[in-house]
Amino acid sequence: MESGGSRERWGTKVGFILAAAGSAIGLGNIWKFPYVAGENGGAAFVLIYIVFVIILGLPIMIAELVIGRHTEKDPVGAFKVIAGGTKWVFVGYLGVLSGFFILSFYSVVGGWTLGYIVKSISGTAAGIDSIETAKGVFQEFSMDPLLMILYHFLFMGSCMVIVIRGIKKGIERWSKVLMPLLFFILIVLIIKGLSMEGSFRGLSFFLKPDFSKITADSIIAALGQSFFSLSLGMGAMITYGSYLSKKEKILHSAMYIVLLDTLIAILAGFAIFPAVFAMNMSPKGGPGLIFHIIPAVFGKMEFGYIFSTLFFVLLFIAALTSGMSLLEVVTAYIIDERGWSRRKGVYVTGTIIFLLGVPSALSFGVIRDATYFLGNTFFDFMDKLTSNYMLPIGGFFIAICLGYKYGLENTIHELDPDTRVISLKELWAFFIKFISPFLILFLFIMLIRDDIVSLFSRLFG
Repeated sequence: MESGGSRERWGTKVGFILAAAGSAIGLGNIWKFPYVAGENGGAAFVLIYIVFVIILGLPIMIAELVIGRHTEKDPVGAFKVIAGGTKWVFVGYLGVLSGFFILSFYSVVGGWTLGYIVKSISGTAAGIDSIETAKGVFQEFSMDPLLMILYHFLFMGSCMVIVIRGIKKGIERWSKVLMPLLFFILIVLIIKGLSMEGSFRGLSFFLKPDFSKITADSIIAALGQSFFSLSLGMGAMITYGSYLSKKEKILHSAMYIVLLDTLIAILAGFAIFPAVFAMNMSPKGGPGLIFHIIPAVFGKMEFGYIFSTLFFVLLFIAALTSGMSLLEVVTAYIIDERGWSRRKGVYVTGTIIFLLGVPSALSFGVIRDATYFLGNTFFDFMDKLTSNYMLPIGGFFIAICLGYKYGLENTIHELDPDTRVISLKELWAFFIKFISPFLILFLFIMLIRDDIVSLFSRLFG
């Protein structure tokens, strides 16, 4: 293990890039991106999404990596360094708490992927040949409390086993295996989808822009997807950046991470839309596109159980690479700020996260009618709290603190000194100070506008 004092370091640049890309690449790329693109016009949405990735996602990604390597601390420790003695340290706590909350319900969805792998291998999904059947199978599955808790436990345990081994022997080693495997399975599924009769209608939908289908809500959706798909605002990249040696180039690394993350999302579209159109199904499947439509698609294929198994293995890998990064955020805080050993930190935090996730696991069954959380189930409440509030607030204050409180002049030296395009440094500084925070603020307002209207109607209606 390469060392800088007693702090762990990534063993190789490739290992860091794959691990950081794995953190960003999750269910948001393979589960959420296709259905959001499907609901918002396909190719036109994709182009707008890519623009936002470049002008918003990349600058914030670089900022988080810069803060992490500059301070060599977890998110809380990092903000104690760059804003020591001030209230700005709450941004670090917000990042750790975001990772804690997100993993509690993210692990439940990760557990679903395990359940569907079992269904595919055992053949119990073989009879799914319509959306109605698929919906019934998912409802029956998600309403079983013991199964939900068991698969939630197994997924959380998988994250703990990897993170407990540390950065180089755990996260980096597994990322080098899981990320290439994820690419391989996606390519296999793309080839299969394109071989189906009628698949080119799906390609046209995904590649031929029709901007008449774009609305204001579509633009907001693209902005939100670009932000959340990169796992920004939750301290994951600050944590991963803190293990980065001074010799590594942040600009290059960040661009590779963003490129890989976007590539996976695009490949997921290539894997899903041709198959959906070939089966004469609607791309507007919403959040149920994966668990309702995809099993029905594979159910009609020859040897569909093989491709169904591969697809849900792919989903599990995507969920796992993000899950272990979320657990590392919380673990790093415990190690750095509380002085615990890695093993103790993982056991304690992992167990608490698992217990917090139990109500989310039961939100589709025994407590599905318990909508005491601002009209939401516990699962939906946790999702909304983190995605619509905690993450954009965290991203906004990261940019504001770096641009106005600590000062870019104190951190810009962390960027590649020998970059061939020297102006990239100044371009990043301009975006992080004048563009990114205000785009995030706009996103935040748009995301919560319905909540604000609803709150006012309750108070004064």
